[in-house]
Formats: sequence, structure tokens, C-alpha cells
Amino acid sequence: MKYAAAILHSMDSMGSSNGRRRVVFTAALSPESRGTSALLLAESIRAFAGHLSESPIWLYVTPNADALPCDVEDRLLALDTELIPFKVDREASKFFFLPEVIAAAEAEMKAEGVADTLVWLGTNTMVLHEPMDFALPGVRGIGYRPVHITNVGSRIDSPLDAFWGHIYERCGVSGDRVFPMKTHVDGNTVRPYFNAGHVAVRPERHLMRKWRDAFLSLYKLPEFERFYTDGKYRIFMHQAVLSGVILANYQRDELLELPPTYNYPIHLFEEDATGRRPGGIEELVTVRHEGFYDEPDWEKKMPARETLKKWIREKLLVS
Repeated sequence: MKYAAAILHSMDSMGSSNGRRRVVFTAALSPESRGTSALLLAESIRAFAGHLSESPIWLYVTPNADALPCDVEDRLLALDTELIPFKVDREASKFFFLPEVIAAAEAEMKAEGVADTLVWLGTNTMVLHEPMDFALPGVRGIGYRPVHITNVGSRIDSPLDAFWGHIYERCGVSGDRVFPMKTHVDGNTVRPYFNAGHVAVRPERHLMRKWRDAFLSLYKLPEFERFYTDGKYRIFMHQAVLSGVILANYQRDELLELPPTYNYPIHLFEEDATGRRPGGIEELVTVRHEGFYDEPDWEKKMPARETLKKWIREKLLVS
């Protein structure tokens, strides 16, 4: 984190040296969400993000999403969170994660000229320490984490399969842009496969807009639709396209792999095969989850000390 720390040292707690916000946190509420994850995200930023705790938080909400409970909306607004409506074609909204792709592009447009860094997060994220590495240093144009598990990824020690061959061809990825990347939890070495729910970008590079445009032009092509009989490809097509767009638009030295303390999936804690499993989630900067609070015994299962569990419990109960 030394590069980001040096940058933060030269900035005040609210803005960057050029007068813009240095970081804006953004996410999209899923249609089925009642806002609990988004509320935990906003509460955790305000409580634990240190110098970045007063950064703007933009939450994008589809008009056809279930209405947020009034008390949740009131709490989000009290946390100085901006709720921003955005439109998604009804048919397109049925495709996994497409609303998030569109929201990310709109957030990037809004952030250009306003923020040095747009931090795009899944709403199922909690921030537990100051995420200094989101302040991208020097030539770095994107901060990323690898995917949690291999899933539809392409193992580097295997020939390039047809799916990823099509992704590379359609996105314009040359062979010299491909490098080994180790997945976060199952520890496999794959061709670059970036997690789409935890990305820090410079808005002026238009990555999110390129991602949206590429996805909308590719996801209905017959060469990809034939893979959708396997539901994993339908779900993670957006992530594969993001990987292709990143590789086509960034040199290797412009990419910053964030430390493994970022975007740690606590729902995969027991499956961590890397030898880097933390003793408790207090050691982590940001974590991902799968709605742990829906399980009545979540406190017994969560690898955390009582102080953090108490904080979460209080935020869940205050409604």
C-alpha cells in the first residue's frame, strides 16, 4: 500500500490536489434487493474507510426494482448516499448482471471530471479498513482483484478454449497482453480473469463505457449463445467481456493488482486453498459476502471477533 499512502499524504481528507474528489464509491442495487447489503456497504464506508470515509457514495437503482423500505431509504440518505435511478431495457434486464454493467457505465460518465478514481463495488461488499490502494498511483489506470474461483476461466497451462478465443477475437486482445493470474481462493493460475464487482478506474479512460458497449454488442451473438446452455457462461459472460476489454485497453504496467486483503469472499472462507486465509475478517480491507445475515446462525459461522459482530448486529437491527 506504500504508493497509495504516499498519494494520500499529499491530499486532504475530502479532495485531491486538483480540487476533484479523489474517490467516489459506486454500486447498483439488484432488483430483488431490499437494500440490506447496500446499507451495510454505506455504513461500513462511513465507519471504517478512514480518510475516504466522507467520499461520495452513489447507489444506482433500477425503476423496476422492488421499492426500498422507507426506513432503509431514510438511513441511506442520512448516510449522505445518493440514490440514482437508471433505466434498463426490460428484456435486457433478464440477462445476469447486465443492469450492473449499464449502471457502471453511467457512474463513470457522472464521475468524469468529478473524481480521480471511480470505485465500482458489488453491493455485497463491506469496507473494514481504509482502502488506500484505491488511490491509483502513477501510471496505474485500474486497480483490480482476480476472480475468487476459476469457474469459466481459462487455465494458463491448457490450450485457449473456444469461448475465450471468441472473447479475445471480438475484444481485440493480442497474445502479448495475456499473462498468468492466480485466482483468489482456489489458487489456480489462469489467463487474466478480473473480478467485475471490485474495480477502481480512472473515469477519463472510459473503461466502464467500453465494457458496456462491448457487452451489448457481443452477448447475443450465436458464437456466445451456444455456451449459455451451461448456466455459468450466461451468469459470468459480463466478467469475461470485462477481462477482454481490460486486456485490449491497458498495458501490463497500467494494471494494479490490489492486495489479497481486498475483496475477500467470506462465504468461501472454508474453501480457501491458497494458504493466505486470514485468522479473522478484521485483518481484511474489504470483504464480499452472499447475504450472510439471512442465516439465523450467521454470528456462529462468521470468522470475526465479537466487536465486529456486535457492530454488524446493531446495523442490521436499527431499521
